[in-house]
Amino acid sequence: MNKAAGDGRAWQEPARRGWIARLLYWLIVLAVWGVIAIMGVIVWYAYDLPPVDKLSAIQRKPSLTLLDYKGREIARFGDVYGEPVQVNRLPKHLPHAVVATEDRRFYSHFGVDPIGLSRAMLTNLFAGRIVQGGSTISQQLAKNVFLTHQRTLKRKVQEFLLALWLEANFSKDQILTLYLNRVYLGAGAYGVDAAARRYFNKPAAKVNLAEAAMLAGLLKAPSRLAPTRNLKAARTRAAVVLNNMVAAGYIDEGTAKGAKAKPAGLRRGPVGVSRQPARYFADWVMDRLTDYLGPTERNLVIRTTLDRDMQAAAEVAMQRIGGPSARKQKIGQGALLAMTPRGAVRAMTGGKNYGKSQYNRATQARRQPGSAFKPVVFLTGLEAGIRPDAMFMDKPITVDGWSPKNYAGKYRGKVSYTDALAYSSNSIAVQVQEKVGRNEVAATARRLGLTSANPRHPSMALGAGETSLLRLTAAYATFANQGYGVLPHGILEVRDGKGNILYRRRGSGRGEVARPWHVAEMSRMLEITIQRGTGRNARIGRPAAGKTGTSQDYRDAWFLGYTNQLAAGVWLGNDNGAPMNRVTGGGAPARLWRDFMKAAHKGLPVKTLSRPGGKPPTARPSENLLDKLWRSLGPGRDVQPGQGRDLNDPANREGQ
Repeated sequence: MNKAAGDGRAWQEPARRGWIARLLYWLIVLAVWGVIAIMGVIVWYAYDLPPVDKLSAIQRKPSLTLLDYKGREIARFGDVYGEPVQVNRLPKHLPHAVVATEDRRFYSHFGVDPIGLSRAMLTNLFAGRIVQGGSTISQQLAKNVFLTHQRTLKRKVQEFLLALWLEANFSKDQILTLYLNRVYLGAGAYGVDAAARRYFNKPAAKVNLAEAAMLAGLLKAPSRLAPTRNLKAARTRAAVVLNNMVAAGYIDEGTAKGAKAKPAGLRRGPVGVSRQPARYFADWVMDRLTDYLGPTERNLVIRTTLDRDMQAAAEVAMQRIGGPSARKQKIGQGALLAMTPRGAVRAMTGGKNYGKSQYNRATQARRQPGSAFKPVVFLTGLEAGIRPDAMFMDKPITVDGWSPKNYAGKYRGKVSYTDALAYSSNSIAVQVQEKVGRNEVAATARRLGLTSANPRHPSMALGAGETSLLRLTAAYATFANQGYGVLPHGILEVRDGKGNILYRRRGSGRGEVARPWHVAEMSRMLEITIQRGTGRNARIGRPAAGKTGTSQDYRDAWFLGYTNQLAAGVWLGNDNGAPMNRVTGGGAPARLWRDFMKAAHKGLPVKTLSRPGGKPPTARPSENLLDKLWRSLGPGRDVQPGQGRDLNDPANREGQ
């Protein structure tokens, strides 16, 4: 028995060794063929590598020429912003900030970082999406100089090979120098010196630690994080960079804490700024260029939607904010925006003085619209079957323990739906919202493009949510165009210096978002608001519709309105949210809107507000089968044939 067992084991040992040998054999075969396949791919893509002589032009930055929609020049931007820099002539904290954040093992790897790549792969795997990149500075330089930004196998292989070539032919400091001179840092700035001059009004050689951290932080998403576009996000990202510098051993905790306590801010000298109009608009447009073209070194000519004459009128109107009357009323800042009923921005001023503050209050600031939100509530009521001549009781009410009060505590008793909007009754606005439903009001807001979160509280009817002047003006433009959703846009066409078309707008808009007859009723109600309601100071001697808005404690004052040809909005307030001196939307904002619109319409024919053809259905919309289908489609959904959005086209995302 023991002999038989021994014989069995003796037989199993060679069999096991044979199985292991075969496994090793096939593993070696697969490894050999894998290496051959990889080498074949490398040789194949290496044969098609771009010429490396492009490095000679690495420090060249494109010039940008902005034209208005009629082809008239607005502004020029280009190489005047920056000079080539050398790493050894920069303050140490600038290259340290970049290395600590973008490629911590830059001085020890051979162009590709296997550790960083593995970590990024694991992080992305666990996150279920791409949240971290594994490219080294050498790989990023190779991509920026020689390759496109398409995510393909060919591009990644060639990026790998070119990174190795860079490492073999240049020192680490030379590679970092090339990278810092080439990289895009938002707002049309290529290279750290251009960005330092653009954001801080100083050369890169003089930036402090907080400013260096902000510049390094922009590398992650230069357009989105550009301080001219979102200063708060840029500062938040700079704090992350400072933490990275601590982790890398470049600075200590105390130094990082000191830099966080005094974060970088925008600084622009007044010299040369006032000579170029539309700087806020130019920043807004340039921040969107990479969405269309990606980083480029070609000279560009950009035909925009701006009207140079209307822009001049907007800037003249905005100068009133700096006068003694505005100071007495404690009006610290303001913004004005005008667009066609289809969303082409014709004028934009994001503040009273670009030289002192580049923060664009027309596009970046989120403020409470106050009663300027009420047309959203009243449109929802019209869609639910409330007629303009329906009667309501303007009286004190309490909803969920909250009691809204009318301006100056004045109640008018029995009034029509139209007059309730014209005289901006808070009581009736809340009554209407409670009647039709808060979710329905929020859905209407989303359809009109007001996508910021609106609290499901009775105060939503009075504009307790926050939005931007850009989005709110676009919502009123929908009323001007009979109910079609608006995507605000500023770029019509981009050509290179040789006249080749690189981009041409082909966005189709958002389709119909409100029924034409409901919009026509809303326009008539808003027309009466200007004729005899709170918007009387906005009368311009031709058909116009609009609404005032004042937030709590006079922190924000608005006027939004439109004619058949143009929609415009005005916001006044203070950046820190401090109350003004009893400034309401029917006062200074309405007068500023009036002055601008009179100038903007000079020479234009007088037209009545658009009215739809046909008649509205006699049945209540809520009882109409087609309207039930409309509601079932959800907010913001395109339902008109041929008018859906192509979200692959940046033109359809521009205002977002």
